[in-house]
Amino acid sequence: MQDDTLNIGLLFESAQAHQRLVEESLATLRAHTRGLDAVVRDEIRRTLLEELQSLHAETERTALALRSAARVAGVRTGIFALAVSAICSVAPAVVLWSRTPSPTEMKALRTQSEALTENLARLQAAGGRVEWRLCGETKRLCVRVDRSAPAYGDRADVLILNGY
Repeated sequence: MQDDTLNIGLLFESAQAHQRLVEESLATLRAHTRGLDAVVRDEIRRTLLEELQSLHAETERTALALRSAARVAGVRTGIFALAVSAICSVAPAVVLWSRTPSPTEMKALRTQSEALTENLARLQAAGGRVEWRLCGETKRLCVRVDRSAPAYGDRADVLILNGY
């Protein structure tokens, strides 16, 4: 029996040693778990901080690119507005310049106008003020005559035209 008692005692001692070892391991595991929780939180914070910094940097680059694009668009809009204004200002001047006769052409036109005025005066004196018409169903050529003027010719068949 003593052997059994001794064996049981050894078993109890071994069980107690194992239990202490398990308790120590559990305590160590709890400490590691608490430490691991802190490590994981730190890692999450660090990762989140890095991602947010990366996002901030990308946002800054995007904002800078948008500001640059806005400046370029503003400059292009200004250039376009100036070009349209210049075209709108220059176009009438070019049309006027191209349609206005030169001084030599003006002189030639004045000379031509004077010659035409002289020819018109001669034509009016020679019967150019006669009022011609087509009369009757056969559309014969006729003129208006002055009935108050005397008739001429052997048979009094020549009459004075109206206006002379």
